[in-house]
Amino acid sequence: MLVVSWSSFARCSWEKIETQSERAAFTDSGTIPDWLQGTLLRNGPGIFSVGETSYEHWFDGMSLMTSFSFKDGEMTHRSRFLRSDTYKANMGADRIVVSEMGTMAYPDPSKNFIFKAITFLNHTVPDFTDNGSSNIIKYGDDYFATSETNYIRKIDPVTLETQDKVDYMKYLPVNLASSHPHYDKEGNAYNIGISIAEKGKTKYILFKVPAVSAKDKGKTVPALKNVEAISTVSCRSLLTPSYCHSIGFTDNYIIFVEQPFKLDILKMATAYMRGVNWASCLKFCPDENTLIHLIDRRTGKEVDMKYYTGSMVIYHHVNAFEDGDHVVFDVIAYNDNKLYDMFYLKNLKKDAGSQDSAYSKPSFKRFALPIKSDKGVGVGENLVKLKYTTASAVKEKEGKFTCQSEVLCEGFELPRINYDFNGNKYQFIYGNIVEESALSKQVAKFDTETKTMLYWDEENCWPSEPIFVPRPNGESEDDGVILSSVINSNPGQSSFLVILDGRTFKEVARAYVSAELYKDMHGIFIPQGK
Repeated sequence: MLVVSWSSFARCSWEKIETQSERAAFTDSGTIPDWLQGTLLRNGPGIFSVGETSYEHWFDGMSLMTSFSFKDGEMTHRSRFLRSDTYKANMGADRIVVSEMGTMAYPDPSKNFIFKAITFLNHTVPDFTDNGSSNIIKYGDDYFATSETNYIRKIDPVTLETQDKVDYMKYLPVNLASSHPHYDKEGNAYNIGISIAEKGKTKYILFKVPAVSAKDKGKTVPALKNVEAISTVSCRSLLTPSYCHSIGFTDNYIIFVEQPFKLDILKMATAYMRGVNWASCLKFCPDENTLIHLIDRRTGKEVDMKYYTGSMVIYHHVNAFEDGDHVVFDVIAYNDNKLYDMFYLKNLKKDAGSQDSAYSKPSFKRFALPIKSDKGVGVGENLVKLKYTTASAVKEKEGKFTCQSEVLCEGFELPRINYDFNGNKYQFIYGNIVEESALSKQVAKFDTETKTMLYWDEENCWPSEPIFVPRPNGESEDDGVILSSVINSNPGQSSFLVILDGRTFKEVARAYVSAELYKDMHGIFIPQGK
C-alpha cells in the first residue's frame, strides 16, 4: 500500500510556499475544448503552521485560493493566500493568535495579565475568524471567500486579491452562515444562517441576497445591502442549534434538515476557560430523530406537514426537485459525526489502512416528501406514490410523517451536478469516491436512474471535488466537461488539472502546472463575462 506523506496535501509552514503565482500550464495529452472559456476558482486551507505553533485540524488552516483560467484552448494557473485579518494577525505575531473551530489559540506566556484577561473575555463571547477557507460564493456581482462564520471576504476573482471584510451581522442577525448558497435563474442567492440567542431566541434564518438591480448597476454597493430574511425557523432547543452546512432548493421550496448534530452554546462560551476547542462543543445525539423543514419560497412559511426521519449527519445536499404532489431531495448522509474527527491532522497523517476502523462511510440517500393534504388517509399508510423510488413517508398522525430514504449508493461525497438542473429533476451526479478513507483517490459519475457508476483515477494521484461545466447549447444533461485539480505524488511528475468528458467520463485533456497543488475544499466555475 502506498503511504503518501502529509506534505502531499498541505503545507506545514507558510514560509515554504510562494504567496502568489501566475503560470501558463502545458497540456501533455488531449486538447482543451475551445468553448471552455472562464475560470475555475478553488479554495481550501493552505497554511498549517506559523512560527512554533500549528493548527490541530485541517479545516482550520489559513485559506489558499487557486484559479485555473481557460481561454482559447489554453489554461493559466494562479494561487494566492487570502489576506484576512486572521492571516495578518498570525503572521504579524509569528504564531497562531486567532482561534479556529478545531484549534484554540492562547496568549503568548510572556504577555501580561491584562492582555490575558482581555483575550479571555474575547473568547467568552467570541469574535469569529475571517479565515474564509471553505468555499467561494457569489452575492450580487461580487465573489467572496467564506467559511461558516459571520465574516466573509470579498476577493477579485481574476487577481485573487483580498478586498473588503464583510460582516453578516451588520445586515442580518446571523452568527454563523452556510458556505453553500443556492442561485436561481435570475441570479438571486439563497442561504441559511443561525442566530444565537438574539432577543432570547435561537433560530435559523433563511435569507435571500438579490441580484444587482438596474439602479445599482455600475455602482459600488455592498452585496448584502438589500438582503431579505425570507423565513425564520425556531430552534428545537434554545441553546443547542443544529449544525447546517447546506440546504435543498427547488422552484417553490427550500429544504432545511434540522439534524441531531448540534452546537452546545453554553459549552462553547466556556470552551476557552476549560482549555478545549469549540469543535468539542459539537455533539451528536443518536437517540434523537431528524426533523425535515419544508419552507415555501414565496410565502416564507413552513408547510403544514411535519416530516421526521432517523438520526443522521448531513453536510452536503445533492439536489432537490418537485414531482407532482411530492418534493424529492437527495443528500449525502452519515450515521455518526466521525467524519470531522478524521480531519484532525494527527489522523490525516496516518495511512488509509489505519483510518478504516474509525472512518464513517457516507450514504447517498433519497427522500420523498408528500405535500398534498393527508386528510382522509389512514394512519400507517405510505403517501409516497412515485414508482422510481422506494423512499417512503408513513403517516403517524394527521400532519406528521415518518420518512425512510432510499439508499442510491455508498461511499460517495463532494457531490456536484449540472447546475442548470438545480432544483429540477436530474439524472447525473459527479463526486469523489471515499469508500476507504476521507481522502479520495477517485472521481466518479453516478447515474441515479440506472444506478451505474463511471470512474476516473490514476496511480498515486488524488483528485479534488469535480466541477461540471456545461457545453454551450449542450444536447443533454451531461453534455459538458468535468474539471478536477489533481495532486500527483508520483516522483518527478507535476500536479495537473484534468478535464473529463461529461458523458463518457473519459479524459479529454490534462494541463500540468509548474507549481504544487494542495488539497482544497470547494470551488466555483465562473463563465467568461459573468
